[in-house]
Amino acid sequence: MSPITFALVQSTTRWHDPAGNREDFAAKLGDLSQPCDVVVLPEMFSTGFTMDSTLLAEPMDGDTVGWMKAQSRALGSVVCGSLIIEDGGYFNRFIWATPDGEIQHYDKRHLFRMADEHQFFDAGSERVTVSYKDWRICLSVCYDLRFPVWLRNQGDYDLLLCVANWPAARALAWQTLLRARAIENQSYCVGVNIVGNDGNGLSYAGDSGVYAPDGEVLVAADQAEGVTFATLEPSVLTSLRQAFPVGLDADRFALE
Repeated sequence: MSPITFALVQSTTRWHDPAGNREDFAAKLGDLSQPCDVVVLPEMFSTGFTMDSTLLAEPMDGDTVGWMKAQSRALGSVVCGSLIIEDGGYFNRFIWATPDGEIQHYDKRHLFRMADEHQFFDAGSERVTVSYKDWRICLSVCYDLRFPVWLRNQGDYDLLLCVANWPAARALAWQTLLRARAIENQSYCVGVNIVGNDGNGLSYAGDSGVYAPDGEVLVAADQAEGVTFATLEPSVLTSLRQAFPVGLDADRFALE
């Protein structure tokens, strides 16, 4: 493994305006201040966190996935984030687009019932870990962060990546859970959130950040709109796991 650099794109989103959001994010990606390996966009970056799945869903060969592939190819970086996809159902789907044109995806497992997400979307059934530059990266979306059993590191990932629309009213929970998932799984944890207000009148405070395997805050975006960079060192991960191998004493379980 070699060091890997993430660009965390913390931004406002236009409500129900995929074309406008693609334009806004294209401008941000076209003005990155340094090269990076992975560009991370928020949850439902093309629409805002909406329950209008039938109105706004796109197919996998639709405009937004095509845009992600084009951006990835142009940047020479992975471009990832979630959007609404119709594919035998309606999914809040995390898309992972690589510069060689490959697409992998993860469907959000835990649907946010307090917004009735479970009424308008289908839940994913499989945890997904992608491999890039020898890093094993577990994909997750927003509410998934509250469920440590689902995200338990079973020796299969080095970094947990979470994209979100996490309201400001629960900002402390967002920061605490990102840190907790890093510590308990002895993995890096990267979280990307939005800022501003959405079409439902909810306020978002950002707080995107990167946490080390011991819980240290490596970078914090606070409440500002913009792009935050973080370069992660594999030696930190390896040293901690060798010196403090808590995973050897982890409880075994099976998900039902």
